[in-house]
Amino acid sequence: MCNPILIDALGKPCPMPLLMLKRALKSTTTAQKFLLMASDPHSEIDILRYCQVHQYRCQMHKISASEFHYLIES
Repeated sequence: MCNPILIDALGKPCPMPLLMLKRALKSTTTAQKFLLMASDPHSEIDILRYCQVHQYRCQMHKISASEFHYLIES
C-alpha cells in the first residue's frame, strides 16, 4: 500500500475531525490508509469508537497534549 492520505484537522473542534475522516473514507473505492491529525482531545473517543464500530484498524499516537495522530486502514 502507498503512503497514507493526510487529513489535517489540526485546530478544528469536534466533530470536524470525525466528519473529515468520514468524507475521506466515502471518497475512496479501494482499501486505503489515512493519517488523521487532530488537536481536539475529544477526537480520541470519537475516532477510536467510530473505527471500532466500522471495523477499521486504527492506531493512535499522542504527539503532544494538543496533537493526536490516527493511522486508519479501511
